[in-house]
Amino acid sequence: MAKLKLGPLGDDKPVKIALELPASLHRDLVAYATILGHETGQSATDPVRLIVPMLTRFMATDRGFARARREVQREISD
Repeated sequence: MAKLKLGPLGDDKPVKIALELPASLHRDLVAYATILGHETGQSATDPVRLIVPMLTRFMATDRGFARARREVQREISD
């Protein structure tokens, strides 16, 4: 079984967003949602629900972003 970076999704209140995605990215999100459903024993989730946890995980693990964010916060507090 694949080791995905996302785990089971929480049951958060959905928020509507308007976003245009390339068709290839949408297909990948659909595939990811299907695989995630199989791994977690749940039915495939709506691919739109993957966007927030994916972006959150991406930003949380981006060292350059974390470093720049700390620098900006230091400049603001000085």
